[in-house]
Amino acid sequence: METDHQGYLKNVNDWQEPMAAVIAATENIQLTEQHWEVIRFVRDFYLEYKTSPAIRVLVKAIGQRLGADKGNSKYLYTLFPIGPAKQATKIAGLPKPAKCL
Repeated sequence: METDHQGYLKNVNDWQEPMAAVIAATENIQLTEQHWEVIRFVRDFYLEYKTSPAIRVLVKAIGQRLGADKGNSKYLYTLFPIGPAKQATKIAGLPKPAKCL
């Protein structure tokens, strides 16, 4: 799998679910079902809108789809402590969100 200098896959079509655990390990994350909910959500979002969700969009959209208890920054940061938008999209094999530093 070919990645850019930050570890994001260059081709989203190269991603397969077994890769997620490998990418997550480089982020010091052990995947749980809660992680997978977010990972699958960001992949679906990308496939529908052709862009990775920034954090504000991610929080709002997850709240609408998965419920208010999961649609908040605090919950998402417990899963992806460096940054939910950055880490979830990287693990999901997506481009880095445009507004992420």
